[in-house]
Amino acid sequence: MKSVAVYCGSSAGTNEIYRQQADLMGQELAQRGLTLVYGGGRVGLMGAVADSVIRHGGKSIGVIPDFLADKELAHLGLTELHVVKSMHERKLLMADLAEGFIAMPGGFGTLEELFEVLTWGQLGLHKKPSGVFNVNGFYDHQLLALDRMVDDGFLRAENRAQLQQDDTPAGLLEKMLTYQPTDLEKWLTVPRT
Repeated sequence: MKSVAVYCGSSAGTNEIYRQQADLMGQELAQRGLTLVYGGGRVGLMGAVADSVIRHGGKSIGVIPDFLADKELAHLGLTELHVVKSMHERKLLMADLAEGFIAMPGGFGTLEELFEVLTWGQLGLHKKPSGVFNVNGFYDHQLLALDRMVDDGFLRAENRAQLQQDDTPAGLLEKMLTYQPTDLEKWLTVPRT
């Protein structure tokens, strides 16, 4: 794994711990020589991670749709900045550029991006590791919901295991670097009548 897409809020949240941990994530990525791939913004946790990567001498690639870049939200200090036409193009390019995926605290967009790459992995479209950086227990309830999906037969345990989790950047990246995907014959079984 040489590059990681980080999905996180364009807001910094209400607790300073989120910004502090975004800074630590950026530092850890830079120190490990992992390229940051992210949404290209200069605000919120997105900007904090990118600024930290840059400050610690790392490489950063941003992908931002033109309607957001036009609002002067694009980070102009990145190693590379790709301006695309749509959110769909953004997500596809980020997934192509990244060899792993991390969700930090964020809102609807963060969850949507995370669950899309998890779904793509479930469908066998990639075998890249995915993880949640569970800052301040932010993802505790979502992780319990995933466990419930397994318990109630809506998600295979092997697919649930795609998602790594940790409350430190170093711990999460170590789990992702050692992740071994499972080959499943089918992601869905059709009941016989």
